[in-house]
This record gives sequence, C-alpha cells and structure tokens, in this order.
Amino acid sequence: MHLIRLYLQAGILVHGVVQGLHEGTPQGGPLSPLLSNIHLDELDKELEGRGHKFCRYADDCNIYVRSERAGKRVMDSIERFLAKKMKLKVNRQKSAVTKPQERQFLGFSFTGGCMLKIKLSRKALKNVKHRIKQITRRSRGISLLQLVKELSEYLRGWLSYYRLIETPTVLRDLDSWIGRRLRCFVMKC
Repeated sequence: MHLIRLYLQAGILVHGVVQGLHEGTPQGGPLSPLLSNIHLDELDKELEGRGHKFCRYADDCNIYVRSERAGKRVMDSIERFLAKKMKLKVNRQKSAVTKPQERQFLGFSFTGGCMLKIKLSRKALKNVKHRIKQITRRSRGISLLQLVKELSEYLRGWLSYYRLIETPTVLRDLDSWIGRRLRCFVMKC
C-alpha cells in the first residue's frame, strides 16, 4: 500500500502540468485494473458463494442467470451488497439486465438461438477494420513488404486475443476484406 500512496501523491500530467490526485486512480492507468481486482475480490467471493456464473475484469462484470426476473433480483441484491458492504456505487447507465447476445464484454458477445456461441462484438469488428484501414492506407509511402510485416504483426496479436471466437464466417469475411485491401494497395504502387 505504501507504493500505491506514493503513486497517488506523485499526481498525473494534464496538458504538461502535474496535478495531484486526492481520490481514485487515473482512468486507463496501469494501477486502476490492479486496484479494482484487489478491491473487488470480495465481490467474486460473494458471487461464488451464491452460486452465480459470472465473468469480471477489473470493474466490468457480467452475471449470468436463467431469466430476466432473476436478473433484476440479482442486480438489485448485488447493488445493495456493493453499496452497503463495499461502499461502491453501480453506474445504472452502463448496467443492464438483458440477454447475453445483446451485450458485449471485452470485445466478445454471443450469438442468438438455442446454442449460444462466442462471437466478435460489433464494436471490436469495427475497431479491427479501422486499424487495418490505417495500416493498408495507400498513401503511406511504404513498401508492400513493410506493410505485410506490420499487418501480420498486428493480426497475429489480434487473433491470439480473439482465438475463443466460435463463428468462423466472420474471420473468413475479414480475411477476404483484407485481401481486397492488399490488392488495392498493390494496384496503387
């Protein structure tokens, strides 16, 4: 805890000026998910004790139940637990009781139907296409070899993160789309 206090006393850099922190940690900083995981370990134990299926990363959490009615009941009881026991407040605008296929979590979502499958979220697909467009821009002034090297490095990391996807058609469509982008790049040269 001594190191954490030192980190908070050091402050953050805002527009070239160091500003001290009095409460919390900077959003997106490396300390924020670590502190969330330490502090919310008690929530994990509570959910396990209640027998819930859940997935949590830092301060993002999905709890899976069988019905919407059970979801509302669990959401209310967990919100009370967090408020009373842990002195935390749930952001109701970011929280919802809904079907798993209507939510996204860490870039993943679920398909509809009887048999749920893990799929890439719409936002994650949009982000990967945006990044690939940046890499394969024809006006970058780099060789095809450099472009392929940069693209393969990015895609290798991206695919290793999303290797859990159970919908291969999305990956085939993305592969075809990348092929078209590369052909456009070659035709420009």
